[in-house]
Amino acid sequence: TGWPIMLLIVPTAVLGVPALLATPPPRELELLEALDRWVRGLAATMSAGRSITDALRAGARNAPDQLREPLVLVVRRLDDRWSAPAALLAMADELGSADADAIIASLVLAAQRGGQGAVTTLAALADSIQERLKVMREVEAERAKPRYVVRQVTLITLVVLGAAALFGREFFRPYGTPTGQIALIALVAPLLALWAVGMVLLVS
Repeated sequence: TGWPIMLLIVPTAVLGVPALLATPPPRELELLEALDRWVRGLAATMSAGRSITDALRAGARNAPDQLREPLVLVVRRLDDRWSAPAALLAMADELGSADADAIIASLVLAAQRGGQGAVTTLAALADSIQERLKVMREVEAERAKPRYVVRQVTLITLVVLGAAALFGREFFRPYGTPTGQIALIALVAPLLALWAVGMVLLVS
């Protein structure tokens, strides 16, 4: 094109646009699904007469991927003679999730009471998590709709701009001058920045 500014615009667009348009991984949803499996497993184990400590050890062996490492650390801490409440509270700090905090707080209280009422509490928590999962899935489905529209609009815009630059060279010729390059930067930079901020807000 003879436009030096394209050395900056093209790599930025090639690397940045796909990254911003990509669907973000539903980490919160995946963690909640893992917590649901874990809680139900704990409830089933404890209903068979196992203690909370034994249930934590059994749960670590069949833990969901998102919880495997934190639960393995819990077992190691129990082996190092940590109390069950202390090991669970450390796990809560590492997960940094409000959903996990509610579950772990219930387990800590149950452990301090010798496991009394833990199965009933875990069953209630599992039902609550199921309701929250249902809501979160609906929210994710709704959030996917504007992302799809934005992808379409962005793709159409890029195609139109590319075709205009290819077939309308006379129109864009003034931008090939040094002054035109500065003007192009002044026009394009704010638009790209606003678009990028909008995309970040959309997926956050």
